[in-house]
Formats: sequence, structure tokens, C-alpha cells
Amino acid sequence: MHRGAIVGVCAAAITLTACSGGGSTPEDADGSAAESVGFKVEGLPIVEDSVTLTFSGQKSTLAPDYSTMQLVQEWQADTNVTIEWENLPDSVYQEKKNLLLASGDLPDAFYNTGFSLADISTYGSNGTLIPLEGLIEEYAPNLQAIFEKRPEIKAAVTSSDGHIYTLPQAEELGIGAVPFFLSINKTWLDQLGLEVPETIEEFRAALEAFRDNDMNGNGKDDEIPFSFISDWWCADVGDVMAALGGMPDNLDHRIVRDGKVVYTAAQPEYREAVAQLADWYAEGLIDPEALTQDDKTYLAKGKTEEPTLGAYVWWETEEVVGPDRAADYVLVPALDGVAGPLVGHANGGDYAPGAFAITRANEYPEVTMRWVDRLYEPVMSAQVSWGPIGVTLEENADGVLEQMEMPEGVSAGEYRQKVAPGGPHVVLKEDFVTVVLPEPRASQRLADLEEYYLPAAEPEWYPNVSFSAEESSEIAQIETELKTFVNTQRAEWIAKGGVEEGWDAYESQLKAMGLDRLVELYQTALDRFNAAS
Repeated sequence: MHRGAIVGVCAAAITLTACSGGGSTPEDADGSAAESVGFKVEGLPIVEDSVTLTFSGQKSTLAPDYSTMQLVQEWQADTNVTIEWENLPDSVYQEKKNLLLASGDLPDAFYNTGFSLADISTYGSNGTLIPLEGLIEEYAPNLQAIFEKRPEIKAAVTSSDGHIYTLPQAEELGIGAVPFFLSINKTWLDQLGLEVPETIEEFRAALEAFRDNDMNGNGKDDEIPFSFISDWWCADVGDVMAALGGMPDNLDHRIVRDGKVVYTAAQPEYREAVAQLADWYAEGLIDPEALTQDDKTYLAKGKTEEPTLGAYVWWETEEVVGPDRAADYVLVPALDGVAGPLVGHANGGDYAPGAFAITRANEYPEVTMRWVDRLYEPVMSAQVSWGPIGVTLEENADGVLEQMEMPEGVSAGEYRQKVAPGGPHVVLKEDFVTVVLPEPRASQRLADLEEYYLPAAEPEWYPNVSFSAEESSEIAQIETELKTFVNTQRAEWIAKGGVEEGWDAYESQLKAMGLDRLVELYQTALDRFNAAS
């Protein structure tokens, strides 16, 4: 189904559910269902009689079924609550999520919801998601303590109508300020007598050399000069576009300059960057699968029997090429391009809503809130994010958790995705001293950010703001279809060319789809946020 059609179905479905008044909320629930299973306000298990809940949501492609994870099995044994997991890889889940919300065939809760801010406001205001603040006050002492320590985390999950519809995820390290790290094969550069590129011209010259020489010496034309994953949170080509056109791109296609919201995909700088990427693609400098591959395919390319990968974008070097080859690759600093050294800054911040939500279909909201609150206990939050004690974490001599040595040939990033469910958790700055030490790779990332990227990062970004129900509904109606159109068109232009010839018609289509109104809505919310700050 086309995403625009899904939005239309959603709008009709949520209108009906809002009128039907199905499900219970903290205000009107009498707790009888919870009492019937021996619900306990404190202690474990949470219920005397086993309860089964259904959770939907997104997960890493590398993650197994959550029910097989050691940590998840421990949760079931401790709480007497069984979860039927319907979590799917992101590319599959996004359409599944829309269909679930449209049909009204809801899970009891969403874990790793994948909801946008507009989704949260829309589905909270129409009753699909229940307000959680009352449940938090009654049954979530761990989360309540976090809100008291960090009112800004509570503010980040509070909608403009004053309700909390989703729970937070937060790690106070700041390592996501620039998500796109560009790595290059230094061994190949040395073979060619080339330095690590500092300009976009030098980067292109290195890619041409990778293409034209049998860098791995196997006599095959199997070198991939440059790879990325289009529209992927840590692997997109947005910062290379900054060097080519003078404006970074991101998955939102939304940046802030001088306090004004800019939709990148409608700017001449974007057009120029796409045109040059199309030239690179036509000349064999870009991986032919860069516009369609998922992370599983991508991560395998760095681990082929003989090295084939020249340069790539990812969160960290080792996760793509593996520990044995990590020393062959180095980071490329912010490339000096048409606007000087420039990279984008991620929107949002360390605090994000959308980690968990309870739906109106849930008969046991009290049980569910107690279950999820356990994940906000500091030691448990560490395990939610990095994996179980004894598997990925161990106590040091000071009683603080630290990362264990990884199995032979395994990167910490990949291993973490296989053993840690992620989702609802909070690790505060002080917790990184007294509860769990930052992963060595996280400490390295902070140092790399300071050295290579933050000095060249955009000084402004779009924060986590609140939208009214009306704003959220209008944003959802415009943006879902608009973003699909933009991303599809970018991929087509890079693969086939034609951005210059098609640009005027493209701009007209963006306007017809409501781009000006979308920018106005985001600007209004930003101005309101800044005025209150």
C-alpha cells in the first residue's frame, strides 16, 4: 500500500476509535483485571497468576527474536509476565506499524515504538495510546525518580496537551551529535601514495584510484570505492552532500539556520549535491547497492574474505570491517567543500520520547507499567542498552559495570545488537561514573567527535519540541507522503541522473504536497519552544 493511502486509512480509523471510547485509561481503570491475577504494587513477581502481553515495535536487523534473549527470559522469570514479541526490522516495521494503528488491531504496548513526534500527539490525542502520567506516579518509582532528577527528560516526553503518551530513552553522553562518521581504507591510500583526504576533491580522487587499481591484488574488479545506506540513521550520505553542495542533509531533510527551519531537499545546494552524486554513481565510485541495501547486507561488505571496501559511512569503523581489519581504516575529517569544512548536527538531543507506549487494548496497564519501570532501574538500564551482566558486562574492582572482552573476531556493536533489546532505559551522566562505565568505543567516539567533526558541525539543530494535536495531525498528513516522494526521487536521480532537468517539476510537486505549510508548522513549534526556553 502506498504510504499516502495508509495515512488516509489511519485518519479514518483513528476518528472511529476516538469516538468509540474503547479501552481504559489511568483515570477510569478500576484495576479489577489486575487484581484478578494477583497484581502486586511492590516486589516480585509482579503478578501471582501468569499474564501474557503482546508487544510490537522495531528492532535491529541483527537482533534475534526477543524471546530468545537471555535478558528477556530473566524478565519473564522475575515478573511472571510473558511477552509475545512482534518486533520487526525497521524497514518492515514502519509499514506494519501504520497498518496496526489504522486497523485498530492493537498490541498491548509498543516497545521501541518508532513513533515520530507527530505520531505520538496524533495517536495520544485520539485515544489509541493511553496517558501514562497517572500510572507513572502510582507504579513507576524508578522513572519518577529520574523525572525528579532531570525535569527536562519529563519535559521531553510530555505532549503539548500535558499528557505523557510514551516513555523516554536517554544516555547522557552526547555521542550522537554527528551520526555520520566517514571511514577510509588507509592501507589502500598508503599503497597508492595518497594522504587521508581533507577536501572533497581529494576524496573523489581517492575513490577513483580505488576503482582503477586492483587494490586487494586478487585480479578481480571487486573493489567498492564508496558505500553507504541511503536514508539510514548512521550511514546516510548527508555530510558528503554538505561538501558537494554546501548544505548537509539528514533523514528529516530539516535543519535550522539563523533560527529558521530549512527543508534541505528543496534547496539549490541539495540539487547540486545530488547532481554530483549522480556523476559519481555513473562513474562507478558509489556502491550500486547503496540506495537499496539494509544494514545486514552493508555490514557484510567489510568482512569479505579479501578486502573490497574503500570508504564508507557508519557509526564506528570496527562494526563494518571487523576487529581484524579495523586498523586498516581511519576516519576522514569533515571534508573541505564548497562551503568549507561542514557536517550536519543531529536533530533532537540525548533525550528521546517513543521508547514505550501502552495502547487502549491493554487490559493490564498497571502490570505493564510496573514491568517497564524495572527497565529504568540504573543497573537494569545498563543491561537494556549493552546486554546482560556476565555476557557483555561485568563488575570491576570498584563495583562498577564495564564492558567484557568481546568474543574472538566479534565487534562490540554487532554483539550488542544480538544480546541487548534496547528500548526503554535511562543512563544519566553520573551513572556513567557510579553504575556503568562508557564503552571504550563510546569514549573513543567522543574523542573523535571533538577532533574531527564537532568543530565543523552546524551550530543549530531542531530540538525535541511539542506539537498540538492539530499540528501533529497536519504534519503527519503532509510529511509521510512528502518524505517518501523526496527519498524516492533522490535515489532515482543518483542512480539515473536528471536532477537538473526534473528540478522545476520536483519543486512544484513539493509545493503541491504542502511543503510550505509543513515548514510553517515546524517553524511555529520551534519559535514557541525557543520563547519558552
